[in-house]
Amino acid sequence: MISFKRALLVLSVFVVGLLTACVTQQKYNSLDQAYSQLQQAYQGDEVEIRQLQGELRITIRDKILFPEGGYRLDAKADQVLAKMAPTLSGFKNTKVVVRGYTDNVSIGAELRNQGITTNLDLSSKRADNVVDYLLRKGVDKNLISAQGMGDTNPLASNSTPEGRAQNRRIEVTLVGPGN
Repeated sequence: MISFKRALLVLSVFVVGLLTACVTQQKYNSLDQAYSQLQQAYQGDEVEIRQLQGELRITIRDKILFPEGGYRLDAKADQVLAKMAPTLSGFKNTKVVVRGYTDNVSIGAELRNQGITTNLDLSSKRADNVVDYLLRKGVDKNLISAQGMGDTNPLASNSTPEGRAQNRRIEVTLVGPGN
């Protein structure tokens, strides 16, 4: 009788593992489809799309979306974000996290006069504006969020103009089943 229970337990573990693998493959295929759609939409643009384990990350340099040192979306931003909106607005179970990043240069007087006193404030305003745009284009308000990250998690050294330019970015991360 003990061997029957053991066999049943092994079979149960196998079935659970098999079902988990199926869900994971389905999740991968859905994110893979979103990855393909976004790759086609952004051919030739200064946008990087990376598929990570269980996530899809779109990185957009700040100069494409905002005037230098600003946080309000400019006309070029509409062209860039409009390509993303149809894919994102189709999601029903996938979280969309918009993170804003800056370099480590102190905030200038003009932004200080507008109440933005830190890089965290600036990155938050930028992320909020991207989220507001995507909401207007039909992305589900229950699935999208904005996070200001300030000068944390730099991609490059802040000691050069090129490095600082790489650190000023918006990252849109898709987390979930891709549907």
